[in-house]
Amino acid sequence: MRRPKVEKRVGEVTRQSCVSSLNWAVRYYVTRCTPGELQLDEENCGVSFLLLSLAQLICRAVRTVGLVLFYYVFSIGITFYNKWLMKGFHFPLFMTLVHLTIIFCLSALTRSAMQCWTGKPRVLLSWKTYMIKVAPTALATALDIGLSNWSFLFITISLYTMTKSTAVLFILFFSLVFKLEEPNPFLIVVVLLIAGGLFMFTYESTEFNLEGFIMVLLASFIGGIRWTLTQVLMQKAELGLQNPVDTMFHLQPLMFMGLFPLFVFNEGLSLCSSEKLFRVGEVPPLLYSLLTLSAGGALAFGLGFSEFLLVSRTSSLTLSISGIFKEVCTLLLAARLMGDKMTMVNWLGFAVCLSGISLHVGLKAYYSKGKNQTLRQLPSKDGQDLELPLLRHGEEDREVEETCDEDEEQEILH
Repeated sequence: MRRPKVEKRVGEVTRQSCVSSLNWAVRYYVTRCTPGELQLDEENCGVSFLLLSLAQLICRAVRTVGLVLFYYVFSIGITFYNKWLMKGFHFPLFMTLVHLTIIFCLSALTRSAMQCWTGKPRVLLSWKTYMIKVAPTALATALDIGLSNWSFLFITISLYTMTKSTAVLFILFFSLVFKLEEPNPFLIVVVLLIAGGLFMFTYESTEFNLEGFIMVLLASFIGGIRWTLTQVLMQKAELGLQNPVDTMFHLQPLMFMGLFPLFVFNEGLSLCSSEKLFRVGEVPPLLYSLLTLSAGGALAFGLGFSEFLLVSRTSSLTLSISGIFKEVCTLLLAARLMGDKMTMVNWLGFAVCLSGISLHVGLKAYYSKGKNQTLRQLPSKDGQDLELPLLRHGEEDREVEETCDEDEEQEILH
């Protein structure tokens, strides 16, 4: 039901001035008041505006903190889940395949719900476009996730977290290659800080494992390709994959196909002869294994959705900054819960690496200042523009100030 528009004047106080300062709830109340009921002098109106603006600011801060914590639950949770599961279930590639299957099913259900809610059909790519445009991104994503999960058989959470944080170097490198980033001299400082921090963190580490370290480093390298290709994929307006749910739906089948041969080669025979699944003697252990694997798939889907929710309701800068503190929380929890041992040199290396990542985030915020990146218009073949829903926050706030935001609750599904 559309709310009535606010008239310009009520007595001596203009309603238009109220609209520019109050949220839609107050505007909705004001429109139902008669001129006699709305007797506000200028001083009382100013105080009311100040209090309501402060309350609105507090609500936004609480919402942002809640979204960040929601993201932390899935991001940190899946890291510790993978490490915990690998202690008794030594089939990381099979686990990844199960997760991909669950993510695909949940994405399909979400797409169906979105289609029923909006009444508009979801995008479905042709086979030719699917194999040419989506396949490279799917293969890179499958190898990134597969190698990352595989490494938990060999290394600690601390070493994994630290090594995985270097993915920003490879993302930066491939962003320059694909001309998604503009080069600047400060990038050299960022690279030196992150690389130096990684060296200090792994220097004389008592729990260092070369095989696992190489796996994570290779996963970070492939992750740079993965996220760069994902950005290109989601910004191609003619594909219509701006919504991450649609992207996940199209990526999972090819990811499964790309990872399946590696699984057969490394884990096929051992899994068939394992008592964890196929040679299980009783039903309860089998149900327990299936339940734990399904929980990981739900965590993986929740991680992708929480990232989307955080970016769409705040900004990509908020996600980057919260990611820095997430690394700190992960290492502290790993030392506390998992007993990971870190020396003073390791902690100093971690601090140096975080300073490099923080500098990179700060530089991106500085160079993007003045550029309208909150709403990116993507040209389509028919000449129309498509909005990138992940980056709508800034423009959305201005629309709330000017018009009724009756579709705000449905924005996340559109």
